[in-house]
Amino acid sequence: MSSGATEDTLAVALFAELFMADQLARARLSKVLPRGMELSHFTVLNHLARLQEERTPAQLARAFHVTRGAMSNTLAKLQWAGHVHIRPDWEDARRKFVSISPSGKAARDAALHAIAPIIVELARKLGRDRVRAVIPVLRELRAMLEARSIE
Repeated sequence: MSSGATEDTLAVALFAELFMADQLARARLSKVLPRGMELSHFTVLNHLARLQEERTPAQLARAFHVTRGAMSNTLAKLQWAGHVHIRPDWEDARRKFVSISPSGKAARDAALHAIAPIIVELARKLGRDRVRAVIPVLRELRAMLEARSIE
């Protein structure tokens, strides 16, 4: 087998494992989230909680690499549940700002409490050294993919 074919096989195996791990992790975590919460809701709430500042729906859509329509749908559900506040931009009526509400912080904390045992146990089984070793590789891969999405 040529080295090009070997590299192709290796690349396909890498992404096959990433895709399957992502699918399995999402399915497993979704099962333990608080009732009515979807993984997309948790990720948006988690993002807003970490930032501790407002974002526009467009900024959130870019951050999660989803369409504005998909983000608007997620935000509408979060607003209906009382987890986010959406206010108009007083300087530009076409724009809105989103912030996490106290209810949203509580929902995010409850979700984090539900998923933490699963991710901690998986990391423990892999071992601290292996987890530390893989994080820089995954960060670099993510950065490469983000850079390509900008082009």
